[in-house]
Amino acid sequence: MLRLPTRRHRRHTHPYRPLLLAKRQGAWPHQLVRFPPAISTRPSGALRVTSPTVDVCHVTVASISGELLQGQQGSIVGRREGRASSPSDLPLSPAMTYFPEEVVEHIFDFVGSHHDRNTVSTVCKAWYQVERLSRRTVFVGNCYAIRPERVMARFPGMKSLSVKGKPHFADFNLVPYDWGGFALPWIEAAARSCPGLEELRLKRMVVTDDGLELLARSFPNFKSLVLISCEGFSTDGLAAIATYCRGLRELDLQENEVEDHGCQWLSFFPDSCTSLVSLNFGCLKGEVNGGALERLVARCPNLRSLKLNRAVSVESLTKILARASHLVDLGTGSFAVDHRTDAYHTLMNSFPKFESLRNLSGFWDASPCCLRAVYPVCTNLTVLNLSYAPAIQGDDLIKIICRCFKLQKLWVRFRQFIFEMMEISHLKQELRVFPCDIYGAGTTSVTEEGLLAVSSGCPKLNSLLYFCCQMTNAALITIAKNCPHFTRFRLCILDPGKPDPVTNQPLDEGFGAIVRSCKNLRRLSLSGLLTDQVFLYIGMYAERLKMLSIAFAGDSDKGMIYVLNGCKNLRKLEIRDCPFGDIALLKNVAKYETMRSLWMSSCDITLGGCKALAAKMPRLNVEIINENEETDEFEENLSDLHKLEKIYVYRTVAGPRNDAPDFVWTL
Repeated sequence: MLRLPTRRHRRHTHPYRPLLLAKRQGAWPHQLVRFPPAISTRPSGALRVTSPTVDVCHVTVASISGELLQGQQGSIVGRREGRASSPSDLPLSPAMTYFPEEVVEHIFDFVGSHHDRNTVSTVCKAWYQVERLSRRTVFVGNCYAIRPERVMARFPGMKSLSVKGKPHFADFNLVPYDWGGFALPWIEAAARSCPGLEELRLKRMVVTDDGLELLARSFPNFKSLVLISCEGFSTDGLAAIATYCRGLRELDLQENEVEDHGCQWLSFFPDSCTSLVSLNFGCLKGEVNGGALERLVARCPNLRSLKLNRAVSVESLTKILARASHLVDLGTGSFAVDHRTDAYHTLMNSFPKFESLRNLSGFWDASPCCLRAVYPVCTNLTVLNLSYAPAIQGDDLIKIICRCFKLQKLWVRFRQFIFEMMEISHLKQELRVFPCDIYGAGTTSVTEEGLLAVSSGCPKLNSLLYFCCQMTNAALITIAKNCPHFTRFRLCILDPGKPDPVTNQPLDEGFGAIVRSCKNLRRLSLSGLLTDQVFLYIGMYAERLKMLSIAFAGDSDKGMIYVLNGCKNLRKLEIRDCPFGDIALLKNVAKYETMRSLWMSSCDITLGGCKALAAKMPRLNVEIINENEETDEFEENLSDLHKLEKIYVYRTVAGPRNDAPDFVWTL
C-alpha cells in the first residue's frame, strides 16, 4: 500500500500532484485531496483501487458533485427549462483526465441514491459515461416521462428496474380504470436491450398475462418480480412466471386485482425450484393448491418471507409451519378454526418454534381463541399488520400489543384502536390506523385522544397514517411537540371540512405546528377545515417536503401559490375539491419543470388555463381527463371558459403518449 506523505512533503511526492495543481486553480474540491481513495501501485505503474471506506467515498463524491456543479449552473438550469442534457452538453474538466475511470466507477459503487447518481452523471462527459455503464438499478417515477427504449439505451447493464404508472389518486378511484399505464412496452424494450435484467418492480400499472409470459421467457437470470396495485393479469400469468423463471427468489404481489383462473398455478413451480426467499400472494382471492404450496415451501430452505391469502386454512398453515420454522415474515391466512379440533391444538404448538419471526400479518377471519397461538412470538416482533382483521376486538388486540416489546411498525383497523392503546410506548417507526370500511361506519369513537396517547409514549415515531372522525388544533400542536421526527404525516378526517370541534376554528395552527416542528417532513396529507393560512405555513417551513396531498381546503388561489413558491423540493402535488383556478396554475409555471407531476380534480381550472400552460411549457404533458362527457361533443363545443373535472400535468422528454384513451386529451 502506498503511504500518504506528510503535509510538508506532499507537494513533491503526492501521486496525484496534478490534482493538487487543479485544486489551487479552483477546479477541484479540497476534500478529494484530503481524503484520496486507497490506491496501490504495481511495478508496471498501473493503478489498482483497493476498498476505500464508505465515509471517504461519500465525502469525495458529495464534494465533487456539489462544488463542481456550482460552476455549471448553466447546464442544470438549461435542463430544468426543458433542454434535455446529453453527453455533448456536459462540460469536461481538465482534472478528470487525471482521475482513472476505474477509480470513478469504484466510488460510484458506494452511491446508492438515485438522485445522487443522477447528480454525479452531470459533472462531465467521462462521469456521464461511467455512470450510465455502471448503473445497475433504475427507477422511473412516471412511465410516461420517458420512452422505455431511451432508458434501456442509456443503461445497458441494468439489472433492476422499477416503474410507476397511474397517479397516486388512483388508489382512491379518482383515475379512470382504463386511463393507461401499460407495462408491456417496458417489458418488450427490456427484452430487446437488457437481457441481463434480474428484478422488475411495477406499481399501479396494467400488467397482462402475455407480458408476464414474455418476461418469464426473455430473462434467463430473472430473480425478482414485485407487483403493487397492478391489474389486468390472471393466475395464468403467474403460472408462466412459475414455469420459466427457474432461479426466482422473490414473487411479491401486493394489493393487485388478479383474475382467478384456477388454483393450480403454484403447481407450475418445477421440482428443481429451491431458490425462493420471498413469496407473497396475500391479495389473491381464489383457492390455492395446498399440497403444491406445502411441497414448494419444503424444498426452499432459504424461504424467509411467506404471506398467504385468505383461502389458506389453519390445517394447511400448520403443515407449512412444520416445514418452514426459519421464517422471518409470515402472513397467516384466514386463521380461523374451532378450538375443539386437532388443527387448533396443532396450531397452538407450532409458533413456539419460531424464534426468528419478526413480521406478522394476515388474520383475515381470526378466531379469538387462535390469537393465543401467537403469544410466544410476540416478544421478538418488530412489525405487526392487523389491517386485514377488522374482526379482532380491542381486548384481544391489547393482549397482543402488551407482549410486543420491540414493535416498530403497527397497522390496525378502527374499532381496534381504542384508548387502551396508550400502553404502546415503544413504537419507533410507523403507525397506520385504517377505517373498517370505506364509508367510515363505526368510527365515531376514533378521535384525537388515541393519537395523543400514542404520541406521548412514542417520541421517535416517524411515519403516520391516521383515519379519524375529528381532530383539534391543541392535539396537533401537542403531537408536533411529542414527535418531531415525522417524515410522513397523513391525517384523514372522514368529514373533510370539519373544524376543530372544541373551538370551531380551522385546523391551520395545528398543521402549522406540524410543519414547523417536523424539520424532515417529506410527505404530508391534509384534511379538515383549512384556509389559505395553512398553505402559507407549509410554504414557509416545509422546506424538505416532496409530496403534498390536499382535499377540500383553501380559500383562494393564494393557497396553491404559497405552496409552489415556498416548497423548493416539492415533487408531487395532488389536489382535489379546492378553489384553486387558473391564476394559481399559471403563477409559477417553471416550478412544474422541477416536479414529477401535478394532479387537480374538481377545482376551478378552465380549458383556457390549461392551453396557456401547455403553450408556455411545451415540455410538459397537460392531460385533460373528460370521462363524464362524450368526447366528440366536448371537442365540438370547446370554450376556454369551460371548467375541467380532472387534469394531470407531468414533465416528460417523450412527448404526448400514443396510448391515451378517447377521454384523455393531451394539450
